[in-house]
Parts: sequence; structure tokens; C-alpha cells
Amino acid sequence: QVQLVESGGGSVQAGGSLRLSCAGSGYTYTTCMGWFRQAPGKEREGIAAIGSDGRSTYADSVKGRFTISKDNAKSTLYLQMNSLKPEDTAMYYCAKSRFACTRILGGGLGSAAYNYWGQGTQVTVSS
Repeated sequence: QVQLVESGGGSVQAGGSLRLSCAGSGYTYTTCMGWFRQAPGKEREGIAAIGSDGRSTYADSVKGRFTISKDNAKSTLYLQMNSLKPEDTAMYYCAKSRFACTRILGGGLGSAAYNYWGQGTQVTVSS
């Protein structure tokens, strides 16, 4: 079965950087994969998605600061987060969809289209 395991979360000061990883297994092809986050008391937010062709989509809240990438040979998804802000504090999840990003709301940012989820990794940014 498909499994996704996130790592790389932690605590950092505002302006700092973190790199999240998501190790995948149990699948032989990639479709749309994305990063989501959820802060306490807030809805889950899609922040970045990448398709099988490498094209990426970002939420306005992270555009220009975060970069999604993948290594197909390692079945690993990454999220490089720079210029972190306290409002980036949240639990971060990676997810995999059965669909292409072009078929998902927001170019891949709609969480309802994702079938497989990791357990999450906490990111805390202090001011």
C-alpha cells in the first residue's frame, strides 16, 4: 500500500529555513503530489503541488519563499522553506493524488482530490 512519511520539521526563528522531506513507497508512478499545512483552529491549506511533468503550483501565502521538488528515483518529495514567518507555524503534510494536478482544484492545491496522506511533521517559527 502507499505510504508517505514526512521528516525535517522543527523549530526555527523567523527568517530561517527548513527543508521538509516526504519519503514515498508502494507506488510505481507519480501523479500530483502536494504539501499541505494545518494550524490549530484553522482549515487545512494547500500550499504547493507538483505534477508528473515537474510543473508546480503555489499558494499566494508561500509563493517566492517555498519551493517544491521531487526526486523520482528516490520516491521523495521535498519542500524547501525560506524566509519563514511565525504564521508558517503549522503541522505540514505531504499527500499523493490519483489525478493529475491539472484535474485538481487550484492546480493541485485542493485537498479533497488527494487519496494518500503522511502523518505530518510540525514546523514552529518563533518571532
